[in-house]
Amino acid sequence: MVKGFFASCLTLCSLGMMAQSHQVDSMKVIRLDEVNVVSTRANETTPIAHTDVSKEQIAELNSGKDLPFLLSTTPSVTLSSDAGNGIGYTSIRLRGADPSRINITANGIPLNDAESSTVFWVNMPDFASSAENIQIQRGVGTSTNGAGAFGATVNIQTAKPGMVPSFGLDASGGSYGSHKETLKFSTGMLADHWTVQGRLSHIASDGYIDRAQTRLNSYFLQGGYYGDNTVVKFITFNGQERTYHAWNYTSKYEQSLYGRRYNSCGEYYDADGNRLYYDGQTDNYHQQNYQLLWNQIFTPMLSMNVGLHYTKGQGYYEQYQVGKPWTHFGLSTNPELYEDLVDQQKMDNDFYGIVTSLNFDNRQNVHATLGGGWNQYEGDQFGHIVWVKPNVATEVCTPAALTPDFEYYRNHARKSDFNVYGKVNYELLKGVNAFVDLQYRHVMYKMQDPTVAYGVNTDKRYVIDNHYDFFNPKVGVNYDITPQHKVYASYGIGHKEPVRNNFMQQIANPDRTDAVAKAEKLGDLEVGYKFQSQHFSAGVNFYWMNYKDQLVLTGELNAIGEALTKNLDKSYRMGVELEAAWMPSKWFRWDANATFSRNRVKDITVTLNDEQATKVNLGDQPLAFSPEVLLNNIFTFTHKGFRGSIISQYIGNQYLTNTGFKYLQGKDEQGNDCWETLQLKQHFTTDLDLSYTSSLKKFGINEATIGITFYNLFSAKFDNNGWAAPAYKRDANGQVVAYNANYNNYGALHDLWAVGFAPQAPFHFMAHLSLNF
Repeated sequence: MVKGFFASCLTLCSLGMMAQSHQVDSMKVIRLDEVNVVSTRANETTPIAHTDVSKEQIAELNSGKDLPFLLSTTPSVTLSSDAGNGIGYTSIRLRGADPSRINITANGIPLNDAESSTVFWVNMPDFASSAENIQIQRGVGTSTNGAGAFGATVNIQTAKPGMVPSFGLDASGGSYGSHKETLKFSTGMLADHWTVQGRLSHIASDGYIDRAQTRLNSYFLQGGYYGDNTVVKFITFNGQERTYHAWNYTSKYEQSLYGRRYNSCGEYYDADGNRLYYDGQTDNYHQQNYQLLWNQIFTPMLSMNVGLHYTKGQGYYEQYQVGKPWTHFGLSTNPELYEDLVDQQKMDNDFYGIVTSLNFDNRQNVHATLGGGWNQYEGDQFGHIVWVKPNVATEVCTPAALTPDFEYYRNHARKSDFNVYGKVNYELLKGVNAFVDLQYRHVMYKMQDPTVAYGVNTDKRYVIDNHYDFFNPKVGVNYDITPQHKVYASYGIGHKEPVRNNFMQQIANPDRTDAVAKAEKLGDLEVGYKFQSQHFSAGVNFYWMNYKDQLVLTGELNAIGEALTKNLDKSYRMGVELEAAWMPSKWFRWDANATFSRNRVKDITVTLNDEQATKVNLGDQPLAFSPEVLLNNIFTFTHKGFRGSIISQYIGNQYLTNTGFKYLQGKDEQGNDCWETLQLKQHFTTDLDLSYTSSLKKFGINEATIGITFYNLFSAKFDNNGWAAPAYKRDANGQVVAYNANYNNYGALHDLWAVGFAPQAPFHFMAHLSLNF
């Protein structure tokens, strides 16, 4: 397969070289290629906070870590990494909003998983190598396709066609057995109209955390026809991932015993009491994406795009289960039988639909878009027993205990998402632009009982059959006071439906009114100022995000490491984002940004673990995973082919729950009282990136770059994610405290604590080489 791919690349490049008999209007091609994203992008007169990341900026740091880490120095961003070194399961938060509230598209087509509303970047390895540019819109943003944006919208435009044939190879290698190999090619324009581009990638790492291995393979391939006013492109890309579980995280007490790299996933004990780890404790998934894009320019003022898409996802995670009730899996009728087993929880889903927009621009004072989309999801989730502990008495077992690959549950879900929107950006006066954006969105979500247990979903009826109708208006104004000074203000409303995990919690707690999953509403006010000159630019953006029934991270995880959320009646996020860039000379540039925020839930209540299940109002408290201070600083030095960057980041304290408690009361292995933190502590890190680029024409190499990136130069010990599930009680002084109610001297050590942390790697590096022919 690989040999065939290389041969095809060389053949296509050769054809491209022979076909360069006519001059191609590259500016027209670029404009045609951008039609498919213009409807969802913000421009310089759109009154919202946004950041554009260019292809060159992406390439500078794209040496192996996942795409979220390439966006880590943009305003208000925090990251997480299960493996501890940014390869494998990673996620991005923005303004404290979790990944399920960040809407992500590629070429205007939604990428978020329909049920979790999350993009799992591990299923899209090395996608950054196929990105032309990325725009991050903070807050509600402009109307787009896909799930509602409650923290940000990330719009990715994939690679534009190369005008001339090219062939490239990127290779990286460094700490913890990490390496990346990427092969890229482009035919250039064939007969002035046709082009083919592709990428083949492999990424692997042993991870900083014990056994957190990652093995990722992917490709990207697009072919396109470019006419005078028409572009038709077919794009396909996939990801194949296999990762060892690292989502349990560890308490500080466990780390004191076994070190920061300790990983309890897959842990079990043999008959002699020896601690072992199950080799098959892995997550395995294959995601295949297809896009068919048609961009059409009818007149200089009128253009259209249509995009068809289909995504196929299949995979499973496998885990060793220690001492589980066999009745839960349909393996026994004896409720007192608790034994070991290995199961696989599987997914098989299809996601498809259409997005379209009609764009009008009179090149004077009016730009308008009418757009929308329809998307459909069909998904099955089911579980198989692949191994049971032998020598269990057969009289207490069902025949299923001896059935190979026994299926113990299966449920089906359907979700459709329809939206239509209209946008107008109108220049009222010279330099004054008014913006109006109106969107209607309808969501239908049907789900059979998603309880992961034998015998639950026997009648196959839909226990969830919900319909949501959302109206999301946005208005704003932008005033270019002078060519250097501008101010803007906007107000937008957004709505979002609950996700699968919210409904699973609702079904599991039918008597709890606070477990009922409700749609959330956000009102977002943004006010900003920007200054731009030849050598200096700066900006300030104030935001006020006021929520009703916000689905907020609780700090808890489910059985597969997914963060759980819960509706909170009233909450808000407010802050100021500062940005500046100074370039006093050609060889030096200084970029910096900062976010200072206040993130609060109003009148949070907790239920005490007492006989009366007493509810206590704790008043206003900080929202979980929402640091109040974020700072990024980048010094960049360039001289001829040399480039060096010093990248520093400070992230303030983050609470693991929404209760404001800083500590958890518990006991150590000997039963002595001790305390565990309930915060991700503030940390400061510095990276150093060095590279040298040169042309080696005599060797047939148009450009060669060699470099090395040193991460966490000063080996700061920090955690960028965690979980907490404390109980609450009154202490001897009558004060409410958080404590661990699950402590027992006979449980596994990692069960002694109701809190866990994701330690990140100390000093590490990645060297990289890039050759372009």
